[in-house]
Amino acid sequence: MLQMKDAKDGSRASRAGRAARASKTSSVSSLPLILDIEDFKGEFSFDALFGNMVNDLLPAFQDEDQDPSEDHSSISGTDMPNGHPRGSLDATKSGQKSSAPLFPEADGLLSLFKDACRELADLRRQIDARLDNLKKEVTVQDSKHRKTLSELERGVDGLFDSFARLDSRISSVGQTAAKIGDHLQSADSQRETASQTIDLIKYLMEFNSSPGDLIELSPLFSDDSRVAEAASVAQKLRAFAEEDIGRHATAATSVGAANASRGLETAVANLQDYCNELENRLLARFDAASQRRELSTMAECAKILSQFNRGSSAMQHYVASRPMFIDVEVMSADTRLVLGDQGIQAGPSSIGRGLSSLYKEIIETVQKEAATIMAVFPAPDDVMSILVQRVLEQRVASILDKLLVKPSLVNIPSAEDGGLLLYLRILAVAYEKTLELSKELRAVGCGDLDVEGLTESLFIAHKDEYPEYEQASLRQLYQAKMEELRSGMQQQPESTNAPLSRSKTAAVPPSQQQISVTVVTEIVRWNEEAISRCVLFSAQPTTLANHVRAMFTCLLDQVSQYTTEGLEKTREGLNEAAALRERFVIGTSVSRRVAAAAASAAEAAAAAGESSIRSFMVAVQRAASNAAVVQQYFTNTISRLLLPVDGAHAASCEEMATAMSSAENAAMKGLQQCIDTLMAEVERLLSSEQKASDYRTPDDGNAPDHRPTNACIRVVAYLSRVLDTAYTALEGLNKQAFLTDLGNRLHKGLLNHWQKFTFSPSGGLRLKRDITEYGEFVRSFNAPAVDENFEMLGNMANALIVAPESIVTLFEGSPNIRADALRFVQLREDYKTAKIASRLASLAVSE
Repeated sequence: MLQMKDAKDGSRASRAGRAARASKTSSVSSLPLILDIEDFKGEFSFDALFGNMVNDLLPAFQDEDQDPSEDHSSISGTDMPNGHPRGSLDATKSGQKSSAPLFPEADGLLSLFKDACRELADLRRQIDARLDNLKKEVTVQDSKHRKTLSELERGVDGLFDSFARLDSRISSVGQTAAKIGDHLQSADSQRETASQTIDLIKYLMEFNSSPGDLIELSPLFSDDSRVAEAASVAQKLRAFAEEDIGRHATAATSVGAANASRGLETAVANLQDYCNELENRLLARFDAASQRRELSTMAECAKILSQFNRGSSAMQHYVASRPMFIDVEVMSADTRLVLGDQGIQAGPSSIGRGLSSLYKEIIETVQKEAATIMAVFPAPDDVMSILVQRVLEQRVASILDKLLVKPSLVNIPSAEDGGLLLYLRILAVAYEKTLELSKELRAVGCGDLDVEGLTESLFIAHKDEYPEYEQASLRQLYQAKMEELRSGMQQQPESTNAPLSRSKTAAVPPSQQQISVTVVTEIVRWNEEAISRCVLFSAQPTTLANHVRAMFTCLLDQVSQYTTEGLEKTREGLNEAAALRERFVIGTSVSRRVAAAAASAAEAAAAAGESSIRSFMVAVQRAASNAAVVQQYFTNTISRLLLPVDGAHAASCEEMATAMSSAENAAMKGLQQCIDTLMAEVERLLSSEQKASDYRTPDDGNAPDHRPTNACIRVVAYLSRVLDTAYTALEGLNKQAFLTDLGNRLHKGLLNHWQKFTFSPSGGLRLKRDITEYGEFVRSFNAPAVDENFEMLGNMANALIVAPESIVTLFEGSPNIRADALRFVQLREDYKTAKIASRLASLAVSE
């Protein structure tokens, strides 16, 4: 019989393997397996159990079935194509039948598995029985547990009731004891008060003796060792007497009451005399101890003096006796430290360093005094408040009065002496350094004193009128700069006594360039410095925005005025060039000599015009750069200060646009004058260089010239040379508008110019060559409208080239150019001979 028992040191899988190996020793039958429930505890695997049984059983039968005399593969070999062992295939081929079954151990395994299943079923029934028993036991135990918990809950409820009764009893006893204690404390307090009142009445009777007679007082009021107690008693007596006098003064109805009141008045007078004498004696002792630096004695005196007006006399006396408030040498040293030998002219930087040194010394002095005050006075914060207030109102205010001498806005100091800017810079550095001092004083300690507000009050007279001074300073700086520029131009070498030739005069610009980016950058720097002071002096956003707008408006006015004046002065060169052109215009009936002189003068005027155009383009470029500088300054600095206030940013943008409009108008006028000057020179070149023979068939029989005419070459060269400056000076829409206007004016001028000539077919070809040259030049304008005009001009020139019989066809194919082309066709030399008018009349009839 096969057995599988649980061994303590072996795995269950190995026991199943041993049972499987034991089963192969029986050749007849297999007995049932003996499985134990304990074998299935823990990590049990059915796959391992049955796998071990099969793997351990099969190899034994494979060894028994193999014939050692035969040399062929084992039936268990892996070389089994098509699922059959090689041995059986070989036997089939040889005609021999194998008596052995293919799976000889199938029956054994089946029997083994059936036994295992039966035993497993038995085990399952055993387990189910055990589970039923356990459930019954759990039910019984749970019932017992619930019963126990119920009994415990009843016991706990009883305990809570007992604790509640005990707590109520304790509370009742405690309240009774508290009431008894309050009554006892009240009785003791009343007893002590009555005793003190009896003593006070005795003392009051002593002071109620004859006026001024304080000799017969109790030893309490004369013993120096009991000064504190005497001061306390005296204050109580005086308060009591004064209160009684006040009460009887309002309700006195009898003579006795009046007499009692007069008697208390005597006591009050005697008490006041005694308190004054005692306070003076303590102050003298306090001063003596202060000179000897006896802090304990000073603290004792201060504590006693605190009973007199809360010690204010001792506090004021101590602060007033500090050397920095009474020593004249200290004040003189402060002035020398800050102003030095040069005074205000030492400059803001030097004054700032002096203030830093002075305020550092003040902080060190206050820190030393704070240590003494903390050790002496019972209320050190009150003393520090008095000390810091005295420092700011006396020592700091004294040096600020010498520094901040407000100049007059009527008689402004000259720029050579620093002007208003020197005052503003000193004001800023003094304000900044004093604010730093107030923060350090706050850190040292100043009680409840509003040290920041007190510091602001020192500058209130200057801050009220600050915006007016700042704007006046900006105007003074601008005026000084303009005077400097004017004096610099006047010092430049002008014309000598000898008259200049006309060519020399034409080569020199009629007016010097007035616009400079450097000047505008300097103006912006002034404004930026003013804005920084606005930020320093203005804590409220609304106030700051108003001041910033005022400063920025001043900048806009100055930049606009400077730029507009510069453009207007540069326009003077264009006006002078136009005057020169008008001056040298002559008629046709003059001598050759006069015509030659006039031509030379006209060339000089043209050179002056070209130089003026270049100067104005440079001025426009610099004006645009200046506007960009202002715009960038507004974006980086001004806008962030205006945004917190509604409407301020938009209003400043509108002001900026308005301020720049005058400069833009001057630029637009100058650019129009530049176009007029360019077209005047173009017309002069066309008139002087264009020959009637340029557009006629050569009389000498030579082949027609297909190159551009000399007039076209000169005009294109002139415009290319002059417009180089415009390409770099103008940008964006300004450049596009200028070149578009110039292109349209050039197109119109050429049309009018060509109306003066008669064209042969070969001349028409040469005209078309000129138009192509002009069109290629204006293509650099990047103006589509101008390109279209010159393209149409080339199409119209075809009316001068085609045969007379093809003109009607030409016009029918291009109706958009018909009106202007009709003017061109009349310039043909065969217009009458070829009867072109009648042909065109037929075209009009057909329409």
